[in-house]
Amino acid sequence: MARNFIRAVIFDLGGTLMYERESWHSVNSKADEALTKYLLGQGLEINLSTFPIEFRRRLDEYFKQREKDLLETTYSSVLRDVLTGKGYGNLSETILRTALDHLFAVTQTNWILENDALPTLKKLEQSGYKLGLISNAGDDKDVQQLARGFRIASYFDFILSSAACSYRKPHPRIFELALANWYLLPSEAVMVGDNLDADIRGAKSVGIYGIWISRRAGQRTNEELQIQPDASLSSLSELPAALDLLQVK
Repeated sequence: MARNFIRAVIFDLGGTLMYERESWHSVNSKADEALTKYLLGQGLEINLSTFPIEFRRRLDEYFKQREKDLLETTYSSVLRDVLTGKGYGNLSETILRTALDHLFAVTQTNWILENDALPTLKKLEQSGYKLGLISNAGDDKDVQQLARGFRIASYFDFILSSAACSYRKPHPRIFELALANWYLLPSEAVMVGDNLDADIRGAKSVGIYGIWISRRAGQRTNEELQIQPDASLSSLSELPAALDLLQVK
């Protein structure tokens, strides 16, 4: 009987290893306000009432576009574009970065680590699996800070965000870049995520096994109903046993 010899597990971050505490509308409003207040403190003549709304509108446009072309242009690019339109095109990267740090300082408080995330990562590490993380996100520093803040960064050989490599799941390139960290064949790796399209379809398109974590998933669309993961789990704690089953095909 042929054996797969799965050697590596790639995790998604948001919705898989962590989940949101509350809806994003009020959180984003506070975050945008924090960003705007910082910029005002730097002497920029912008309106505290209207700038957060304008910035969020531009972000929403960017979010829609990246879902179409699967290319990440980053929060920083959006912020610079908005400020350039207001005559502040020569702002330093330090000011832009610090403004975004104020924004993410608010949004990061809305994320909670799943209770079974750390125990699962520890068990997989002890079992000898290589571990990696890829996340669709508009800011790489935000992803890295979240992983360090939750004390999970040390378990991963790499933490790759779409902001860092320009490609968003399910684009094949981000999965190929992940595998390149290990020089492994696609059949030697498993992708674990909550999004059937981005995580599961994307992984399977390049030959990586896909394990769907369903506990945070909403109602499946007609398109998602056509996507068949190699395993469906309701919790991360079920993952080690599921990997054992996939080792033999």
